[in-house]
Amino acid sequence: MSGDRVLLVRDGTFAALTPGGGITGRRGTSPDGLFRCDARHLSRWQLTVDGAEPAVLVPAADGAVPAASVLMPQGTRDEPAAYTVFREQAVAAGVLVERLRLVSNRPVEVTARLELLTDADFADQFELRADGRAYDKGDGRRSTSVLPGGVEFTYRRGDAWSATTTVRGTPAPDAIRSAPEGTVLGWTVTLPPHGDAELTLRAEARTPGGSAVSEVTSPAEAAHELAADIEQFTLPAITEGTDAPARACAQGLADLALLRVPATGPDGEALRVPGAGIPWFLTLFGRDSLLTSLFALPYRPELAEHTLLALAATQGTTYDAFRGEQPGRIVHEVRLGELAHFGQVPYGRYYGAVDSTPLFLVLLHAHRALAARLEAQARAAVDWMLGDGGLTEHGWLVYTPDPNGLVNQNWKDSEGAICFADGTQADGPIAVAEAQGYAYDALLRTAGLAREVWGDPEYAERLESVAADLRARFHRDFWLPEQDFPALALDGAGRPADALASDAGHLLWSGILDEDRAARVGRRLLEPDFFSGWAIRTLAAGQAPYHPLSYHRGSCWPHDNAVIALGLARYGLTEELRTLAAGLLATAEQHGWRLPEVLAGYSPADHPAPVPYPHSCSPQAWAAATPLALLTALRGGH
Repeated sequence: MSGDRVLLVRDGTFAALTPGGGITGRRGTSPDGLFRCDARHLSRWQLTVDGAEPAVLVPAADGAVPAASVLMPQGTRDEPAAYTVFREQAVAAGVLVERLRLVSNRPVEVTARLELLTDADFADQFELRADGRAYDKGDGRRSTSVLPGGVEFTYRRGDAWSATTTVRGTPAPDAIRSAPEGTVLGWTVTLPPHGDAELTLRAEARTPGGSAVSEVTSPAEAAHELAADIEQFTLPAITEGTDAPARACAQGLADLALLRVPATGPDGEALRVPGAGIPWFLTLFGRDSLLTSLFALPYRPELAEHTLLALAATQGTTYDAFRGEQPGRIVHEVRLGELAHFGQVPYGRYYGAVDSTPLFLVLLHAHRALAARLEAQARAAVDWMLGDGGLTEHGWLVYTPDPNGLVNQNWKDSEGAICFADGTQADGPIAVAEAQGYAYDALLRTAGLAREVWGDPEYAERLESVAADLRARFHRDFWLPEQDFPALALDGAGRPADALASDAGHLLWSGILDEDRAARVGRRLLEPDFFSGWAIRTLAAGQAPYHPLSYHRGSCWPHDNAVIALGLARYGLTEELRTLAAGLLATAEQHGWRLPEVLAGYSPADHPAPVPYPHSCSPQAWAAATPLALLTALRGGH
């Protein structure tokens, strides 16, 4: 999101505000509003004092809770403002709470007139994106009702869908009127000489699929609860001191605490899993939540436990082409919004990921306390890899581009990301390189569970045989002799997509490469066309499809680099690991120790600081967990 916003987040609810605490109804790549379950529950929240927008004396600092700003009515040097407004805001589950404190600056009684323009457009997040898509919501209808002390906005569609936003003030507004852009609540406040007065506001968002609304009554109470929650998650510290790893890890843990969202386990148990990121992805994502949990596993194993249980509860059980569901397949994305509910987007439960299923098995082995309980789900996941996933029929884990969903279904899921050196997108069924590594690792790890936990050595031997065959064929079919580097993918005709890409580094982490090839790949990734000085680029510079501001064809992703770092550690490439870690930690320092989701592929020779990618999520879960993975790698783990 852009830098002109203040972000408040808790338990799957977030507010994106202006530095003065307002909401303008902005759409596009950086929307503002109060959001819950993919819906915008406040699209206007604009304060005026004495008929005009107040000046912002002190903007709220992003990351501070409560968000505290200082506002002032219009005035001049000779006629300064009669009073000052101190504003505090915070969110909790389904709630925005606000405290306005008016302080008189004069020795006589002062009368202030405050008005709040508020509205709820209930826009689905998929509507707000700047991608040109439009959705028919023909029978959707909004209504507004005046309540004692406030107003309620309601959105209904069909017989079964309704969402509400309730806004109340204490004291109650003395006037409520309609306006072209919403509803205006008004208060006349009398301030004694050099005295003060308070006004509190509370906006509640209720939507299908949402959990109970928090009962907090003030920003201070919400901030206290949030601070206690973060402290419980972040302490004890992973590493002591004030050096770069310690500071980056501390910030990463704090962000992971914020990004946890409610989920449900196989037996209905309440869970909190890492949501992928803000603004677009504050929900359970298979790949993102799995890799985040893997990075954090040595330090916060409860994330892995909750992620595994939530994904087991949503594992595919039937065939649904629209959603990509197949028996045993692990979900890619879970959405609770209106468009998902009515099937206008496939993402209510969308299974279009080739890698979530093997990564589920990798994490289950790493967090084997659940291995016995989730044996049936693990075997179903293996069956999917061998069957619908393509290992038996095609020899590889493959995906077919989805015209209604994702064209690419690996972590580089943007259109055109899986390409040849000339920039041409590969046609399906596509076998991406890193997914074969994940599959190899998953087969071996599940074999270990079968032998050590499930008491099934025959099943273990079968999986080990499949893994050995996969590894041998991978070296034969994916290796590009002229480039001395693995192909990005094989297309549906078996042709290697020969763009040189960072996915090769994931092969080190999974262990599918032999020692010699792994060493050559690891060193190649630290050469200047790949390594920007801050991080490894998704595509090596100098190739036809390379663009430093492309989402997946030249940008740098911290989590991608974290996987590579773990791979470098696995093969003992210590010098390369230290170089990469130093670049990523320097990047974190330049961002206040919070790594962004993605940054541009420019080097320090282009600009002395990392150049931001314009549509990056922040905070973002697997970027937040990247310092934890770096710490593990630097300590010799993988």
